[in-house]
Amino acid sequence: MGTCTKNYIESLLIQSELSPDAPEKMKELLSDHFTLLEKKKYGEIKKKMRISEKELEELLVFLKTLSPFPGRAYSNEEPRYVIPDLMIKLKEGEFVLILNDEEIPVLGINSFYKNINKTKQQEQKTKQFVNSNIKDARWFIRSIHQRNQTLLKIAKAIIEFQRDFFRKGPKYLVPLTLKDIANEVDVHETTVSRISNAKYIQTEWGIYELKYFFSNSITGAGSSGSRFSKEGVKEVVKEIIQEESGKRLSDQKIAELLAKKGIKIARRTVSKYRKELDIDSSYLR
Repeated sequence: MGTCTKNYIESLLIQSELSPDAPEKMKELLSDHFTLLEKKKYGEIKKKMRISEKELEELLVFLKTLSPFPGRAYSNEEPRYVIPDLMIKLKEGEFVLILNDEEIPVLGINSFYKNINKTKQQEQKTKQFVNSNIKDARWFIRSIHQRNQTLLKIAKAIIEFQRDFFRKGPKYLVPLTLKDIANEVDVHETTVSRISNAKYIQTEWGIYELKYFFSNSITGAGSSGSRFSKEGVKEVVKEIIQEESGKRLSDQKIAELLAKKGIKIARRTVSKYRKELDIDSSYLR
């Protein structure tokens, strides 16, 4: 489990409150005099807190044992921020799909180049060069527009297939293949794969990559097989473990509870899904 703080000062405060070795006035120093501390105005701090040189030294020594960013002890990787290409909202019982055009630059052709043809004094060679590049630019703009329209069509098709997911949450994800969407949108499977690659959608349940919604059935037969998707079943496994917290359910017991819900998978499959969810075995939980 992680602990969130609004800033590094609050992070230091919480760490000091949790430490039995924290000096008595540590909270006051961090809460009321941090600006002076940053500017190293120790004389003013002693005066305002009415403490001695020795007491201030104790506070500073303890402060150096804390970390404003304790998470770095576990990982120092740069955070990866995802800006969704699409957003879906439920309005009056209907899904509304929005293309995030704030992140898509508005493309156009500078009027200066459009007007070059109308100027008689320009050389023919210059006009030919400009015309050729304007033609390429228009083709590029049309291609971007067509790609965005195809992206919208693919996303709408995904929403239709995965309506329960968007209404109720991840455990209701159903099996879906690239072929299903390709047939619906009337494009090739490779087109669906290419356009949905590295594209994200903002939902009520968080931000998901479009490829997340292409999930095989638990029998591996695609949408023509089981009605339960692998990702959906993994969510149910996680839910069962959370609901039965403290009982240390074995993989066999989880398989039995899944069977009662109509999801029949082997114990070893439960074990595989549990490991993919990064959940320890019953012995270690």
